[in-house]
Amino acid sequence: MVKRAAGRPAREGIATSRGPRSAGQGRSAGAQGWLATRLRRWLLPTWMGRELSIIFAARVLMSATRALAGVLVPIYLAEQGFTGLDLGALFLVVALASAAISAAVGVLSDRIGRRVFLIVLPLVAAAAAVAYAITRDVAVLFATAAVGSFGRGAGAGAGAVGPYQPAESALAMEVTPARRRNAAFGRLAFGSSIGACAGGLLALLARGSHLRGGTALTADRPAFLVMAVLAAAAGLVALALHEPRRPARPRGGPRRPRFPRRSAWLLYRLWATNGVNGLAIGMFGPFITYWLYRRYGAGPAEVGLLYSVINLATAASTLSAAPLARRFGLVRTVTAVRSLQAVLLVPMVLAPSFLAAGGVYLVRMVVQRIGLPLRQSYVLAMADPDERASVAALSNLPSQAAMAASPVLSGYLLDSVSLELPFEIAGALQLANAWMFWGFFRRTPPEDEALVGPAVSDPAA
Repeated sequence: MVKRAAGRPAREGIATSRGPRSAGQGRSAGAQGWLATRLRRWLLPTWMGRELSIIFAARVLMSATRALAGVLVPIYLAEQGFTGLDLGALFLVVALASAAISAAVGVLSDRIGRRVFLIVLPLVAAAAAVAYAITRDVAVLFATAAVGSFGRGAGAGAGAVGPYQPAESALAMEVTPARRRNAAFGRLAFGSSIGACAGGLLALLARGSHLRGGTALTADRPAFLVMAVLAAAAGLVALALHEPRRPARPRGGPRRPRFPRRSAWLLYRLWATNGVNGLAIGMFGPFITYWLYRRYGAGPAEVGLLYSVINLATAASTLSAAPLARRFGLVRTVTAVRSLQAVLLVPMVLAPSFLAAGGVYLVRMVVQRIGLPLRQSYVLAMADPDERASVAALSNLPSQAAMAASPVLSGYLLDSVSLELPFEIAGALQLANAWMFWGFFRRTPPEDEALVGPAVSDPAA
């Protein structure tokens, strides 16, 4: 009896002492659950729906792959003895292959569906990354870079998904309400920023600038295998997509790909503006990593960290695209941000240090990330619904052709004339592109903007 009496207070004391801890733990768990729920709803708001959320997840994974490739490939090849002109030749091959694949994806996805391309092409990129990890044969590196689109975009803007983007954009358009279109493309661009940030951080696993030669090449191989895993994961995620049912075509109607006649007016204007922009991008885009390596001696770890900081800092700017378009008008916003990003190229290449150049590049990328989703949204909004993927792909053909030609010239200038001149030429071309866009499209706003006016905001967005 005494033991029971003595034991009772002890048990009560234990119960009393555990009670407050359990309540505190419950409150902590509740706070964590609330925070997790809020974060999930912020990243994937309810209006996105299942299909757009899957596209978003695949975009993050594929953008991480592209960003890691944008850091590794130019420096990896430079360590093998590639000059600027050699890299220009590689980027020429990659650009031509990407243009052909992108055009085929755009036209065919209007006929046979979008989903298959979001599955197959990331798996092809995964195979290309494995090839880079196991061989140094120049012919193989050229061929796999072409099919994997390594070198099609670099720097902190390497978060694109590759040549299946026409199918991805058209599918995103089809599963998104019209009033959410700008927000949806801004959200996908935000996903690119997240993925590109992760890809840049993964470059820290490669090596620093102190390693050179064969040791550096060996140290890079695991990072290429990580690229392969990321790309394969993007393709596997896309398996879960359910593509909306497309309207049945008349019996006996044409099944072969055809030119988008109803959107021809839009396509011709885009060809002019995109051709000029392609020349600019080809002059500097694929060479940013190489330029940082040549100018400041930066290695993959340093460049990857810089790109991660930039992508993290610019992620929010993609979410501001839709509000800015509502306030000022889509075409006006695109023109303004493209003009500013063109001007900022000049102080970037004249910066005296790696940190100073990185700071200017950060500001430039904040601006660039605003215009990119708006331009994609505009093209798909103005195209005929049955021709969206075709227009998305064909509109970029002049840009890709120009991007294929200009890297060779840029590589020669980098080797033989100046490390700054290609970037300065690119800035002038991008400024011309911005004002061509304004001249062609200022009188043709998207339908939702034309009805309500650019200053009217959507409180639910």
